[in-house]
Amino acid sequence: METNLRYQELPDEKLIDLLNQGNNRVMDILLDKYKNMVRRKARAMFLVGGDTDDLIQEGMIGLYKAIRDYDKNREASFQTFAGLCVERQIYTAVNNSKRKKHGPLNSYVSIFGTESDSGIYEEYYVDNHLDENRNPEELLIDRENVRYIERALEKSLSKFEWEVIKMYIDGDGYREIARRMDKKPKTIDNALQRIKNKVNGILDEMRCL
Repeated sequence: METNLRYQELPDEKLIDLLNQGNNRVMDILLDKYKNMVRRKARAMFLVGGDTDDLIQEGMIGLYKAIRDYDKNREASFQTFAGLCVERQIYTAVNNSKRKKHGPLNSYVSIFGTESDSGIYEEYYVDNHLDENRNPEELLIDRENVRYIERALEKSLSKFEWEVIKMYIDGDGYREIARRMDKKPKTIDNALQRIKNKVNGILDEMRCL
């Protein structure tokens, strides 16, 4: 236990170094450290389709790949790299399950899944090495998509719905949200369904632009 606590105090990049030196215990430490981030991103994508448990599993696969492939010589931090890898994995799973192009999803997942309180998707695109297949025009479009989604959500979601979705993404279940807000679980369920419909409506509008 003391050894694990000592490892948890180390920077992610140092942990990756230890893993590359053959310390396999570090893999479990990093998976545990970022599992809540994976859950938040999976819950965000639940609103546009997909089973939450399946998406969490996909996200953990993305996290594993990030730990395996991270290069400390990249400009991005491991946290940024891991977040993008998790998003890619979840996005691909949802997109494949829908069997059709769903362009705005790549931007949408970061709206609710971000670790940051501001500059939601900017950090991911500061380092172009994170996605060699995307050109500057595509990166600009994604930034604009994020801003569009943010503005649309601010207009369409009520204060009550904002509180519900924030608690849901943070990991609270229907009953816990209902208890904290002094509401019936059915009320929370209805609110999530409304949010889901509004989010999908915004994404549909974006595909028509």
